[in-house]
Amino acid sequence: MDYLKAMGARAKAAASQLNLLDDDDKNRALVFAAKMLVENKDKIISANEKDVKAAKSSGMSDALVDRLALSEKRISQMSEGLMQIAELSSPLGEIISETTRPNGLLIQEKRVPIGVIGIIYESRPNVTADAFGLCFKTGNAVILRGGSDAINSNIAIADTLRKAISECGINGDAIQLVTDTSRETVRELMRLNGYIDVLIPRGGAGLIRTVVETSTLPVIETGTGNCHIYVDETADLDMACKIIINAKTQRFGVCNACESLVVHEAVAGEAIPKIVAELRDKGVEIRADEKARTYVSDLKAALEIDWGREYLDAVISLKVVSDIDEAIAHINKYNTKHSEAIITENEKNAEKFLAEVDAAAVYVNASTRFTDGFEFGFGAEIGISTQKLHARGPMGLRALTSTKYQIRGNGQIRG
Repeated sequence: MDYLKAMGARAKAAASQLNLLDDDDKNRALVFAAKMLVENKDKIISANEKDVKAAKSSGMSDALVDRLALSEKRISQMSEGLMQIAELSSPLGEIISETTRPNGLLIQEKRVPIGVIGIIYESRPNVTADAFGLCFKTGNAVILRGGSDAINSNIAIADTLRKAISECGINGDAIQLVTDTSRETVRELMRLNGYIDVLIPRGGAGLIRTVVETSTLPVIETGTGNCHIYVDETADLDMACKIIINAKTQRFGVCNACESLVVHEAVAGEAIPKIVAELRDKGVEIRADEKARTYVSDLKAALEIDWGREYLDAVISLKVVSDIDEAIAHINKYNTKHSEAIITENEKNAEKFLAEVDAAAVYVNASTRFTDGFEFGFGAEIGISTQKLHARGPMGLRALTSTKYQIRGNGQIRG
């Protein structure tokens, strides 16, 4: 605990210093850090290869190994993310509201940093760079605790980022990585009150549930992704297939991948054989309800557990419905409030779906894979929040700020 308290104290000191930096100083440091990631790519890839080798030896699935693996292209994307963050306008200092009271008091609500942010995450080492960039831009120090399966990668990335900002004359403790991968250290981190202002878990359902149930710190819940695509009776089936294949198979182990299909019975006879054939060409197993199996008889029967499951693998569920109301009811019952899509040519149904589906991101005629800070123009994301307080959806710069009220008077007292 003393180890974490010392880390927390250093983070608080770094956050105070960050609050004094202007945007130009932070942007220059972000650009330099982006360049340093590329310059150190061989060192980072070498460290990552150790993690990938260990993951394969332990029997990790191919989809999860893909989440863990780094390449020159992925490091370049990490670098580009930092460059994009540097180019974005900072929300800090924004006057959200301003009111002059009858007594002459000027009351302003101003956007400010949160302070120290803790992030617990699994597998994806790119989160180390993304989290640093967003927190740094918004004047927050960050304490990171990645998964043990990515420890070598995370150390290499964090060391590169610390060195980069230090060379720019900025306190390197603005980013700190917990290198003790024991579960006890995680439990202690979740109780680091007085040092960490908010904790953000990013990973699978088990991790998120543990943090939400165990932490004594405020938590922003980034949810799992049981994302649905509903093929409406007026859908362009060629478009539907294209979107489904992208949403499901571009990357299996991501939270915005499509895990569940819902098809209107009016087009099921044509749509299901077509969709199934294309999914099977990509190696995807389909678990279907009884109605769907009347159109393709050798589909595996879905169990109740399949409707609410985030597979993170080459598996998808399939259900046939009689109308859009049944589709929406099914989605709202089993979804994780992440991302849902409808494929339709009917504007009324599109608007109904947008209005009635309860999720952070709701799409019409587009892939759920776009629910991503980079794709939304945020430069990167800290995670995708599926809760409704403070932040929802891809969390960019604004989600990492708080507000304060500044009140200016000229001698007013309250009677």
